[in-house]
Amino acid sequence: MKYIVVLGDGMADEPLAELGGKTPLEYAKIPNMDRLAREGGCGMLSTIPDRFEAGSDIANMSILGYAPEKYYTGRGPLEALSMGIDLAAEDVAYRCNLVTVKNEIMTDFSSGHISNAEGKELFASLQLEIPEVMVRAGVSYRNLLVVRGGNGVTSTPPHDIVEQAIAPYLPKGSDAELLLRCMDKSRAVFANHPVNRARIAAGRPPATQIWPWSGGHKPVFPMFGKKYGKTGGIISAVDLLNGIARCAGMEVITVPGATGYLDTDYEAKGKYALEAIRHLDFLYLHIEAPDEAGHLGSVEEKIRAIENVDMVVGMILDGFDGIVAVLPDHPTPIRVKTHTRDPVPFVVRGKGKDGTTVFSEKAAQTGMFGRKNAVEFLDFLFA
Repeated sequence: MKYIVVLGDGMADEPLAELGGKTPLEYAKIPNMDRLAREGGCGMLSTIPDRFEAGSDIANMSILGYAPEKYYTGRGPLEALSMGIDLAAEDVAYRCNLVTVKNEIMTDFSSGHISNAEGKELFASLQLEIPEVMVRAGVSYRNLLVVRGGNGVTSTPPHDIVEQAIAPYLPKGSDAELLLRCMDKSRAVFANHPVNRARIAAGRPPATQIWPWSGGHKPVFPMFGKKYGKTGGIISAVDLLNGIARCAGMEVITVPGATGYLDTDYEAKGKYALEAIRHLDFLYLHIEAPDEAGHLGSVEEKIRAIENVDMVVGMILDGFDGIVAVLPDHPTPIRVKTHTRDPVPFVVRGKGKDGTTVFSEKAAQTGMFGRKNAVEFLDFLFA
C-alpha cells in the first residue's frame, strides 16, 4: 500500500462574520476535499503538545511521528540541515528573519516577502560586518544565523508580534548580547543598502534588520525507514520541512516554481507528487500558502490558497489509488494572524467511511476517527 498526506499549512481557522459565520475552509469551494470526506472518514488531530508553542516545526514533527518532547531542539537547526550546513555539536543555529521595524514597532515579519536574490545581497553585506557569526541566506525572508559554541536564548517569532513594540521581545539569555549586537549591525548595514533603496522606490517594505529566533543544537531523529519500514519523501518549498526530512532520512523532492508563498506552482507540486509516489511508499506534500495568507490577515488570499490546495488534492485523487489524507498542521486564524494550538480536522480515504459529506473544522468533530494525538497519526494511517 502507498500513502500520500497533503498538508495545507495553517488551513484551519475560526468562523468569520464577513463569511456569514463560516470559516475560510467552510466558505471555500473545495469539491475534492469534500469528495474525500464522502469517500472516507474524518477526525480531529491534536498537533501541539503541552509546554510547546504552536508552530509548524512542532506540528509537522508531531504529525510525522517525532515527539517534540524527545527530539525537538529548535527550528534553526532543522533549517540549517535543509540548507546543507553541517553543524558541530556545540553550534547553535537560529532562524533569522528579514523584518521591517518602524519606530520600534514590528510592521512586517517578512519585509514584504522579500525575494531570494535581495536577501542574498543583504546577507552578503552583513556577513562582512559580523564575522563572529555565520549568516546564510535562504528562501525569501527565511534565513539562518549560526553561533559557534553558542548556548541559546529565549526568543519570540516575529510573526507573533506584528504591530507590537519589539522591546519586550528582544532576545534574552546566554547569546543575547551577541545577537543584539548583530541586530544593531544589521540596522546600520541595511539602512542605505541598494536593495532597500530600490524597494522603497518601488513602494515595497524595506528589510530594516534581522530577527534571530528559535535557536538550537543539531537534533538526532530515528530514520523514517527504520521507524516505519517504509520509504518516505517530502515535497515542500520551506527549509523547515526539508530539514525535518533530511534529519529523518527521507527523500527531499525539489519542485521548480515552488516558492513557499501564495504564488507557488500548485500544479507542479501535484505532478511531482504523483511522480514521486511511483518509487516511494509514503509522500508528505506540504503547501505553505494558507499559512502565509493567515499571517497576512487576508480572507480573500486564504480562501484562494485553500481552493488551490483543493486543486492539488483533485490531481492526487485522479492519479493515485492509494490511501490519501488531507489536514492542516495548525490553525492560523485571520483574527490573530498567527498560529493557535487548537486541534485540526483531518480526512482519510481508504480506512472506512463515516457518512461525512463535507470537510471542515465543524464536520470533522463528529467523524468516525474521533480525536487523536498527532504523534500517533502515521501509525494509525499505516495500520
